[in-house]
Amino acid sequence: MLVHPIEYRYFHPEMREIFTEERKLQRWLDVEAALARAHAAVGNIPKEAAEEIERKANVAHVSVERVKEIEKRTRHDVMAMVEALTEACEGEAKKYVHLGATSYDIVDTALALQLRSALEVLEEDLRELMRVLLDLAEEHRETVCIGRTHGQHALPTTYGMKFALWASDVARHVERLREVKKRALVGKMSGAVGTMASFGEKGFEIQRLTMKFLGLSPVPIASQVVQRDRHAEVQCLLALIAGTLEKMAKEIRNLQRTEIAEVFEPFARGQVGSSTMPHKRNPHRCERICGLARVVRALVHPALETIALEHERDLTNSSVERITIPEGFILTDYMLRQMIGVLRGLEFNYENIRRNLEMTLGLCLTERVMMELVKRGMGRQEAHEKLRRLAQRCWREGRSLKSVLLEDEEVMNLASEEELDEWLDPRNYLGTAVEQVERVVRSLREAPP
Repeated sequence: MLVHPIEYRYFHPEMREIFTEERKLQRWLDVEAALARAHAAVGNIPKEAAEEIERKANVAHVSVERVKEIEKRTRHDVMAMVEALTEACEGEAKKYVHLGATSYDIVDTALALQLRSALEVLEEDLRELMRVLLDLAEEHRETVCIGRTHGQHALPTTYGMKFALWASDVARHVERLREVKKRALVGKMSGAVGTMASFGEKGFEIQRLTMKFLGLSPVPIASQVVQRDRHAEVQCLLALIAGTLEKMAKEIRNLQRTEIAEVFEPFARGQVGSSTMPHKRNPHRCERICGLARVVRALVHPALETIALEHERDLTNSSVERITIPEGFILTDYMLRQMIGVLRGLEFNYENIRRNLEMTLGLCLTERVMMELVKRGMGRQEAHEKLRRLAQRCWREGRSLKSVLLEDEEVMNLASEEELDEWLDPRNYLGTAVEQVERVVRSLREAPP
């Protein structure tokens, strides 16, 4: 029976498959095969023996079930795999399985293979999310809306600005991911405490060849394990991605509030929002993303704790990483795909966007009026104070900014009513918003990270 939601609810098959028991076992066997091949290349074992180990180093010959059966006796999962592979091999090859290696030569190198596959999936997710955001940014570069700071109406902006900003965030994650690959996709073949004593004078060459066959970089130096700051960095990357996804999801949730109602996550035909209130249209996918982001961020702390292993290593990282690494990747991949789906089906209520833009009856343009009065000779502080007092009057009396400005003799000595209309049109106070969006879209399409 399945227990963890990443097994049956919060997952996509491609990422989950990378962390299954069978795929993990196959990665271990891949490393054993590469090690045997390296030994043969330097003349330590017969070529035929290495070829036999390579033939049998797959889950068709070494099953998860057989490894678990042996592990009940050995209480050591890697040794159980070694025994099962040895059983599967014929002839002299039996003598050379796992020659010179310690368990974490296999485990850490295989983990790098898993991380490579997982990071490739994640990178494609991020690039697809960026493409969707760039499309939305371009489409809505001139969709004027009210900008909000501190939860209050501020100045006009555009929806294109929101999407271009998020696309830039995602582009930085792609850059970080590519940097992380340099430090995370490494393996070792250096024995029990990292001295390579079990490999003798050919240790460096065996490590180099093993990693070459696997497409990994060899660590320059290791103890019994690859140092855990590398894996903690990966976990931090996942947390940063989760933070951006939560930022996006939270904004959509707030914009979907009944009182705002500007954008809505897609709502499928036949979808139910509430078991008791038929009218409800809850932003459940965005809420789920926000909730799961907390889980991914929480995985950073135990990952950081695994950096400080005792002496040449202890086992406190093992139990942690069996949980944190699969959870982090599976949940982050799931959240990315959920957000891509939300954005592809995002619905806009343009009437409400216009209504909210006009809700404060021109008060969101006080900065524009202030700047224009300064251009006509009024001091900046004087103009600010005047607009502050006039805005308070608007709030008290429930009047538009224009009506109050028309009654101010000092203002009307500097401007005409027609000019006030031009100043109080939100479309005329967007600064370089449209150009910024176009620059981001052009830059990320022409030279993506």
